[in-house]
Amino acid sequence: MQWQSQAKPRIHRRVNTNLFTWAGLVLSTVSLWYIPVFWNSYTASTTVNRVPINAAQVLSRCAQLDVMPGVPAQFQQRTQSDRFEEGTPPTLIYNATIWTGSDNQVVRGDVLLDGGIIKRVGGYYPDARKIYGERLVIVDAKGAWVTPGIVDLHSHLGVNSAPSLSGASDGNSHHGITQPKLKSLDGLNTHDDAFVLSVSGGITSANVLPGSANAIGGQAFPIKLRPTSERSASSKLIEQPGSPTSTGWRQMNIRYRHACGENPSRRYEGTRMDTIWSFRAAYDKARKLVNEQDKFCAAAKAFQWADLKGEDFPDDLEWEALADVIRGKVKVHNHCYEAVDFDGIVRLSNEFKFPIAAFHHAHEAYLVPELINKAWGETPAIAIFATNGRYKREAYRGSEFAPRIIADSGLRVVMKSDHPVMNSRYLLFDAQQAYYYGLDANTALTSITTTPATVMGLGHRIGFVNPGYDADIVIWDSHPLALGATPKQVFIDGIAQFSDPHVVEKPATSQGLPARPNFDKEIAETIKYEGLPPLNPLKNSRNVIFENVKQVWARVDSEVGVEETFSTPTGDGVVVVEDGQIKCTGLCEAALESDRGYEKVDLKGGSLAPGFLAFGSPLGINVINGEASTKDGAIFDPLTGSIPSILGGDGAVIKAVDGLQFETRDALLAYRSGVTTAVSAPVGSRVFAGLGTHFSTGASNKLEIGAVVHKTTALHLKIGYTSNGSPSVSSQIATLRRLLLGYGEGDQKATFEAVTNGKVPLVISVESADIMATLMQLKEEVEGTSGTSIQMTFAGGSEAHLIAQELGKADVGVILFPVRPFPKTWERRRVLPGPPITEQSAVAALVTNNVTVGLGVVEAWEARNSRFDAAWVALETGISQKRALSMVSSNLEKLLGAQVASTQADIVAYQGGDVFESSSKVIAVISPRRHLVDFL
Repeated sequence: MQWQSQAKPRIHRRVNTNLFTWAGLVLSTVSLWYIPVFWNSYTASTTVNRVPINAAQVLSRCAQLDVMPGVPAQFQQRTQSDRFEEGTPPTLIYNATIWTGSDNQVVRGDVLLDGGIIKRVGGYYPDARKIYGERLVIVDAKGAWVTPGIVDLHSHLGVNSAPSLSGASDGNSHHGITQPKLKSLDGLNTHDDAFVLSVSGGITSANVLPGSANAIGGQAFPIKLRPTSERSASSKLIEQPGSPTSTGWRQMNIRYRHACGENPSRRYEGTRMDTIWSFRAAYDKARKLVNEQDKFCAAAKAFQWADLKGEDFPDDLEWEALADVIRGKVKVHNHCYEAVDFDGIVRLSNEFKFPIAAFHHAHEAYLVPELINKAWGETPAIAIFATNGRYKREAYRGSEFAPRIIADSGLRVVMKSDHPVMNSRYLLFDAQQAYYYGLDANTALTSITTTPATVMGLGHRIGFVNPGYDADIVIWDSHPLALGATPKQVFIDGIAQFSDPHVVEKPATSQGLPARPNFDKEIAETIKYEGLPPLNPLKNSRNVIFENVKQVWARVDSEVGVEETFSTPTGDGVVVVEDGQIKCTGLCEAALESDRGYEKVDLKGGSLAPGFLAFGSPLGINVINGEASTKDGAIFDPLTGSIPSILGGDGAVIKAVDGLQFETRDALLAYRSGVTTAVSAPVGSRVFAGLGTHFSTGASNKLEIGAVVHKTTALHLKIGYTSNGSPSVSSQIATLRRLLLGYGEGDQKATFEAVTNGKVPLVISVESADIMATLMQLKEEVEGTSGTSIQMTFAGGSEAHLIAQELGKADVGVILFPVRPFPKTWERRRVLPGPPITEQSAVAALVTNNVTVGLGVVEAWEARNSRFDAAWVALETGISQKRALSMVSSNLEKLLGAQVASTQADIVAYQGGDVFESSSKVIAVISPRRHLVDFL
């Protein structure tokens, strides 16, 4: 990627003479200690107890079995990191606000980096300039926040590479349900485009796990993300092979999935019972190997060589790693979601007496803390997502309040990415969300720094800003728990990762710890209902007076979209609602004095803003993506197969409205987050999808008044490369050309005529700028023939910025999703990442060229975060709040053919702050279509 800017200092590999010296001393000591005894044994019985020639090596191997991993005594005395790159200059970061990771400690002052380690923290160090002279690099932090580099406990960086290509898919082995012998290091692709992107989000270290298709997936390896001059996978390892400062800890990825289509069950066609048995069978083999080794070494240590009958030390490369698990030498990372799975693994850990470092995903861990505490040895940490859930049955009870509940239970909390499932560049966002929903600030920060480092057994060298630790440091442009916080600079092993970082100056309000709402009531409900609390409105009312209002944003006409209609710095405004319509804004003295029976609600300096619209996910179409019985199902595509004649043959047009499902948890959570409507298209087609539909996320059923806002909206298609190359992109576009020129049949012909005449928008899911350019030429060609304009919208749009100027001139809108781009596939590889890598983001590039931009979501669970997405865009690009609000409301309506009259548009009430402030939360929705106000 052209925007990669990380420096690669020259490295000089040197033979670790300390290692050879140590090994020699061990062998010499063993030999000197035991040779007299060997001789006595030999003279006593030369025929029955002959000493083997490799006795010293055998005894050394046996001695190693008793050596437990740990921090070497000499580690704290190191003056240079074993990862130090020759030529790296010393760096003084001065005038910083430093969160050290130690006991919620925040200090002001300097941080000195030298030799790949942190030399000094806090206070001021003017003598550094004298000591280091001109070699010293000086960075003025200007009071900015400095933290340890972020540590991702669960990543597949390098083994599931970006862009995703079959030649670099090394996450899963399908050669057996238990594979402890495999090593993620053997598949680590150092050319993964995601490395530099993740670093730009402050990630400095990651635990790279094998994939999740197996019960035991193999061995994980903690790495640093910076490029090295050696360019090898091994050179990325945090603990360098043979280093005298290595702890000796191994990481193992034990993945436990169960039935209902989950990973090992799906891959190996088994059940939860089969998976547990596979664990027990594997551990039984490992235990037998341990017993054989112990028996062998007991005889060797007692010099009973005759009993060993000349046999070699018992070893088995396939099972030796699992044997080390039983010996307590491995950090076990165990994927479990549900209580029943935790129970099985906890029993397994007690049966075979091995500790578990962390349960990952763990969507139900917050419901069973007592069970987690019963695991053998130290209580496992819990590594989870913030709001990602309900994508599988086992994730259905996941809760945004889980981090807070887990921490309150005394368990250690870790936020992780599961990259590329979640783009690890934005792991900090998960910590921010966890904080917003109740986790205390210090624990939110430790969940991505000190705790994951400690869980891996590396808390002595990463995860803290303390003297003697690795020089992995992030300088932030705002408080790290403030939405949109972005690195100004990242240091890994003392090396600055960006030679010319682009920095956006954030407002003063972003420099302190953000205020947040109180969710104690919701947390209690979550526990009471075992993760499935009622989400429907608590009650509704027709006439309401909102008091202590600071700001009101309202929908106006379709061209203006959103406008601020009221604002007062004192936050004491009044808004009167009658029959679901705003009747007065301001003082409203007459209403306040009326005896009409208004229900009064205190917004506490809050605001009113238009309801948001969600698009891009199967919200309302699918309930649980991993469960076929909860989804609308696949639709027929005339380009890839014939359509039954009873359906209308190849001329059929599918309507998403016919497959709508209401009261899904994702839809109701979106409603409670201010996303009051959604547009969804039919799901499951390669090319032709059908007509979208516009519906209320808070409705209970399709027959309810206002449940379906527009039965049909735009016509949706998808044009792009396919995994098997069929049908070709050129075939897809040729087909589209014929249909736009009137060569269709039946309903299809009529629908495309409406598109050509500009009556129905054409929404095309497309990522590649090359394909977009071809579609724009097609648009011009058809318009030249028809004499009318086509309303064309590109959805996805990863590479749209490359032709932003042309899009603006052609009046082709773009709905970006994901909002923060990631080069997941080949056709998305040319992303514009934004600061600190590039000056502009994709949104900024499009807006600058007068492109109408909407913000979409990829998965249904993400819809609830639309508010955060819009606020983040405003912070990063500097666009107005009005423009950002339009991107998740009126712009989307226009681009999708889902316009709503201003008098019929939902209005959302936020208590405790304005729509973009983290101090506020949604408490009510004003629905003009239903003539009432829902209280949430």
